[in-house]
Amino acid sequence: MLTGKELILATKVFAKEIRWKSWYHTLTTLFLLIATIYGTIYFPTIGNINPIFGRIFCSIATALLLARFFIIFHDYQHHTILRNSAVANVIFTLFGVYMITPPSIWKRSHDHHHNNNAKLYSASIGSFPIMTKQKFMEASKQDKFTYLAIRHPLNMFFAYFTTFLYGLCIQSFMSNFRKHWDSLVVVIIHVSVAVFLFVHFGWLTWFLTFFLPFFISHMLGSYLFYAQHNFPGVRFKNNVDWNYVNAALESSSYMPMNPFMQWVTANIGFHHIHHLNSKIPFYRLPEAMAQIPELQRAGITRLTPSEMIACLKLKVWDPELDRMIGFDELNATPAIARS
Repeated sequence: MLTGKELILATKVFAKEIRWKSWYHTLTTLFLLIATIYGTIYFPTIGNINPIFGRIFCSIATALLLARFFIIFHDYQHHTILRNSAVANVIFTLFGVYMITPPSIWKRSHDHHHNNNAKLYSASIGSFPIMTKQKFMEASKQDKFTYLAIRHPLNMFFAYFTTFLYGLCIQSFMSNFRKHWDSLVVVIIHVSVAVFLFVHFGWLTWFLTFFLPFFISHMLGSYLFYAQHNFPGVRFKNNVDWNYVNAALESSSYMPMNPFMQWVTANIGFHHIHHLNSKIPFYRLPEAMAQIPELQRAGITRLTPSEMIACLKLKVWDPELDRMIGFDELNATPAIARS
């Protein structure tokens, strides 16, 4: 059985970009995205059918394509695909701005997440925060509220506002405006586009072309990111006992999906492999899993209501039980009621 560095070395054969495939996935997704945005605005009248139904369909399709292109953009940010391409740099820079993802704060926080995934005391940057049971019990009411609010399903539901507009843009700019000046630029451009669409095309076109696709895509992305590191069976370690390979395989989930959703999410469900070796292009992740048996033993979570609820119920890490626990077990501790 391959372990440690041997396992990472075994994945290197898949960490080779197939350039034409990178361009194929990038350009076809971009073309489809532009087409659905156009259809949301200008969907034609066909017979007696109200074009609003076609526009709604295009709006939802736009949201799903935004999610797919964001994951391709995420691979580009890892320098996994289309490295040193000036054209790709222009495309993905503009897309990052469009998706209210300022380059400076997003790449820095996401790189930190990869390098510290599942560390109890440094994993919260670029990820959802983790408290141990004891730390939560000793925390102030304000700290408990903030912690639970960030991990609350409503925060993921409204991720467009909470995580992206506020967290990535406004909060980063306010914390260090010299370092994250681009966050303010992104917000100004985003609001300007919204105002332009509202004034020139009306509220319905603004809603279907702009608001709804952003709202759905950011909500989907936020939950996927949460569930891939907060699922039954996930493991967290203190910084001394932490191991990069174990963190990838034990603290990053495999999320099986039907072929359509696997396409929409650009294979992000193979998240444990991505964390093991982020240089593997998204289109080669299934290939790596199929050929390396050790990668087939990951923790699994699915996009089903019952498994989504199971993930969302997890609140704090219990070192004694060596697992995440929810409110039912937290409330069984008398100290919680007194805090």
